[in-house]
Amino acid sequence: MSKAKRGEVWIVDLGLAAKVRLCLVLSVPASDQERSLVTAVAHTTSPRGGRFEVAVRALFLKGGVFDAQNLVTIPDAKLIRCAGTLRPEDLAAIEGAVRAWLGL
Repeated sequence: MSKAKRGEVWIVDLGLAAKVRLCLVLSVPASDQERSLVTAVAHTTSPRGGRFEVAVRALFLKGGVFDAQNLVTIPDAKLIRCAGTLRPEDLAAIEGAVRAWLGL
């Protein structure tokens, strides 16, 4: 069972190329019978002004955006520490950007 909950922002080790960064958990917790994976959207402090980027203000976030084009599915072992939880309206805005990016 995953330790991360939907709407939480975690510090995540994304490997050498993507480095350690904040990611918003979008997936629901896995049960004990399922793979311990988490799907998340990465936060970047280098926005490009794209339509799939969502700026969120929270005490635990530096300036930047969540980039719906940067979705990752990772083992929950890559989660380092929970930084905080987004407000429901911020989560909804990011979900909307992800739906737009995926054409859902």
